[in-house]
Amino acid sequence: MKPYLYLACLLISIFTGHSQDLKPFELTDEWTNSIVSKLPNDYPKLEVKKNILIFSLFTGFDHWTVPHTEAVIEGIAERSGNFKITTSNDIEMFNEENILEFDAIILNNNCSQRDNRNIFFDVFKEDESIATDEAWSKAEQYEKRLLDYIRKGNGLVVLHGGITMLNKSKQFSEMMGGSFDYHPKQQVIQVKLTDKKHTLLKGFKGKGFEHIDEPYFFDNAYFNYDFKPLLYMEADKIEGKNKEIEENIQYLAWIKKYGKGRVFYASPSHNPQSYENPGLLSFFLNGILYATGGLQCDDSSLKL
Repeated sequence: MKPYLYLACLLISIFTGHSQDLKPFELTDEWTNSIVSKLPNDYPKLEVKKNILIFSLFTGFDHWTVPHTEAVIEGIAERSGNFKITTSNDIEMFNEENILEFDAIILNNNCSQRDNRNIFFDVFKEDESIATDEAWSKAEQYEKRLLDYIRKGNGLVVLHGGITMLNKSKQFSEMMGGSFDYHPKQQVIQVKLTDKKHTLLKGFKGKGFEHIDEPYFFDNAYFNYDFKPLLYMEADKIEGKNKEIEENIQYLAWIKKYGKGRVFYASPSHNPQSYENPGLLSFFLNGILYATGGLQCDDSSLKL
């Protein structure tokens, strides 16, 4: 499907009131190249490439955007020349040896199963040679290793549903800046910038944007506001909420420190069509650069 057809579908859905779920389409090199070619050429150029792991395993909900997101990030890496990319669906990339090969990890829509919301346990429980207690013990070890990896100075980029990877973990929520609570139906979201002059947001040229997405709401550590917010929506503009929202401003993307490490979270990316926005491509590239330590910016906590 050509880019102008995506735009046509978007406009039709907006002005006719029809379903705003954008339809899946086949991932092709042509599509990826057309998207990556829109990347603005205003990013820092690193002298030494950073090693990045894109982890795309999911055991729960299958976001159809997973391969598209992986392809776009790989394309951004190639075009910018800043990153060396490794892609994997193997949790053994988080073992003692492998995890230390990377400057940052990108969690690409790693939705876990609803019952436990722990992707490591979801994998280990399938091993018939180990008991349930041992599966939980191994899952806890892998989670601790990931948290320690970030705390000691590495980076984490989490896209959309990746926040649910360990969604019932208090420690993971504190590192992330929140946990996924729920989302209403897909709809047009008016995304706004918290600070038009922030380094990570320069690709938007001082203007917010609209796109079709699942409007994510968050809980747990989110209410500590221990992060630097970047994008937000207004809750009173969102249809289908299932609970009363006290704060009308609801953040959709942020960065935060975690020990000596850095975390970048971005909810907008449920549909690959969102990547047609050059500002969003710039935002993701700058977020990855921040996570790797390759871009300095204001990441002071909102609560301060």
